[in-house]
Amino acid sequence: MNPYTDIDADTRKFTKDIDATDLVWHRDREDRIIESIFDTDWLIQIENELPKNINRPISIKSGVWHRLIKGTGDLTLKIIKENG
Repeated sequence: MNPYTDIDADTRKFTKDIDATDLVWHRDREDRIIESIFDTDWLIQIENELPKNINRPISIKSGVWHRLIKGTGDLTLKIIKENG
């Protein structure tokens, strides 16, 4: 079961009630750009990088390990798949 709900084809919501252990390191099959729709203190960590804020667009290449780090409140992400 996914730790998020798809709102539509390019919008995903993570609730503040999610267990942080459900936010696991993973890889995606396509390049993507993600950005929080609302201001948030949630972070993203990309392999071999420090966690960074997602209030601006973040590019993630296919096959690169990454994970979300839970903040307070809900998180709604815009996800743009670049070649998928």
